[in-house]
Amino acid sequence: MVRLSRRFSSFAFSLRRLYRGALRAKPSPLLLAFLAIGGAVFLMGGGVYDILEKPLGILPGLQGRWIFYWPYDINEQSLNESIIVIIYYALGALGFLLAYQSTRYAYRPRQAWWLLVLGATFIIISFWFGLEHLISLKLAR
Repeated sequence: MVRLSRRFSSFAFSLRRLYRGALRAKPSPLLLAFLAIGGAVFLMGGGVYDILEKPLGILPGLQGRWIFYWPYDINEQSLNESIIVIIYYALGALGFLLAYQSTRYAYRPRQAWWLLVLGATFIIISFWFGLEHLISLKLAR
């Protein structure tokens, strides 16, 4: 009985130390920012819908072709379409981060300019060419 109580008190002490250590832990702000951006991209891209509904990946289209987007309804999406949208959102978020990072190089204008141009290019590619094209494909029918 004495051994059991000692083991329990030792276990409780270990749990208490673990709990206090977890309270004192300070995660990196960069890690928290990436987790927040990743979670937002996952939610906006339809990740929860994919998990709950389990949509088809590739759909049979007209004339024996396969299509990756859901052309029949704007409120539905296939798995591949969701993955492509998540990639485009991540590319846009990367573009915004690069544009933000360009403000840190005030004394190196060439590097700041290239980061800004690269960030703007990613934003334009992801939102204008990627997502707008996908919406136009869905609305064409």
